[in-house]
Amino acid sequence: MGQGEAPDPRFTLANERTFLAWIRTALALLGGAIAIETFAGHVLETPLRLWLVAGLMLLSALLSAGACLRWLRVERALRHRRPLPLPALVPLLALGCLVAVLLAGLVLWPRWHG
Repeated sequence: MGQGEAPDPRFTLANERTFLAWIRTALALLGGAIAIETFAGHVLETPLRLWLVAGLMLLSALLSAGACLRWLRVERALRHRRPLPLPALVPLLALGCLVAVLLAGLVLWPRWHG
């Protein structure tokens, strides 16, 4: 990271806050996966529950890795006074949450209308 010139500390700190926000989101997804596995055994059938939990855990891991890469790319862009990269994590999070909601809806639909 020693290349380029040191950016304004406010921008570096904003980049770190954004990184931490993504990490909080990843931890929330991981906590949701743990809660589903722990408390939803009587509501969700085992195979679908495991797919939902595994998907949330995978999404959590991908968000954590993506947050780290994004922090690094933004830090480099700041140091070299280049435009900031577009966030690739937002579509990933949206797609992952959509799949999780669809899976949960698929499982719970018969219970609501059955």
